[in-house]
Amino acid sequence: MSKLKVGIIGGTGMVGQRFISLLENHPWFEVVSIAASANSAGKTYEQAAGSRWKLSAPMPDSVKNIVVRDAAAHVKEICAEVDFVFCAVDMKKDEIKRLEEEYAKNETPVVSNNSAHRWTPDVPMLIPEINSQHVKVIDSQRKRLGTKNGFIAVKPNCSIQSYVPALAPLLKFGIKNVIACTYQAISGAGKNFSDWPEMLDNVIPYIGGEEEKSEQEPLKIWGSVQNGEIVKAASPLITTQCIRVPVTDGHLAAVFISFENKPSKEEILELWENYSGEPQSLQLPSAPKQFIKYFEEDNRPQTKLDRDIENGMGITAGRLREDHLYDYKFVCLSHNTIRGAAGGAVLMAEYLKAKGYIQAK
Repeated sequence: MSKLKVGIIGGTGMVGQRFISLLENHPWFEVVSIAASANSAGKTYEQAAGSRWKLSAPMPDSVKNIVVRDAAAHVKEICAEVDFVFCAVDMKKDEIKRLEEEYAKNETPVVSNNSAHRWTPDVPMLIPEINSQHVKVIDSQRKRLGTKNGFIAVKPNCSIQSYVPALAPLLKFGIKNVIACTYQAISGAGKNFSDWPEMLDNVIPYIGGEEEKSEQEPLKIWGSVQNGEIVKAASPLITTQCIRVPVTDGHLAAVFISFENKPSKEEILELWENYSGEPQSLQLPSAPKQFIKYFEEDNRPQTKLDRDIENGMGITAGRLREDHLYDYKFVCLSHNTIRGAAGGAVLMAEYLKAKGYIQAK
């Protein structure tokens, strides 16, 4: 099978680097184009990103000599050489909206890591195991954009992908209220300790915009498709606090939950153990075999030990117990730059390909 040709828009940033690392030797996709800001345009990828490469894995040889294009100025040229693009740019929200729509209108599907289109009603925001049915709004989006093949699909915020998967199979018990306190790694800000030394031995109790996203985005994921738009769910009521902690990768959440019909602990654990979605049934290349893994040990999951489970695509949970104010409390963990960012977007692209939304041009 010939591989689909992929462009990375925003390829020099941390998430762009993670895309490039994950796509090395991918069975379905091949990176053939990289775009970034005008400052990087005209340089080879190694020249543009080499000194800023933040990952522990080395830069793949296959991309070092790709000449970086200007993401905004060379849209038509990029679209002419790729089948679809991943987008992870650092720009103002209105600029990102226009840029992503320009790629889509040039008949190139956009799988986005950005937040700009998360609340556009006909843009699906996917965790593929949970709300894959939302892809059907793409037909309405294409009518609005006037495209045959181009569209935009987005990945939700990294902070919610620790606890939303654990809550999703429990919705049938009528979740009323959720408190989620997230302890978020510095890579979520696109940084590591060498360029953010202020985070050493430090905790910052504020991440701009993160709490609003963490409280509202799950409601779109759990929403329904009506008249070609996604209408967000009315419940549960979610409140969050989002805290930056001195960890390289991995977002941990402490969750409190109350139900209309309280399940037993055994019911919850069985649902978590057996929870899977279309990525698992389709055996997509990036899909974890076990979506949620529960640890019986009191001191797990731990960020350093467990963030890489299932190649960083699995969700881990632990410490499920009854609470005297809420029905239950537990902790859960996801790898924020893999499942929560680039890896989640790659899985989404695999699903869109499997369903025929992304094809070779």
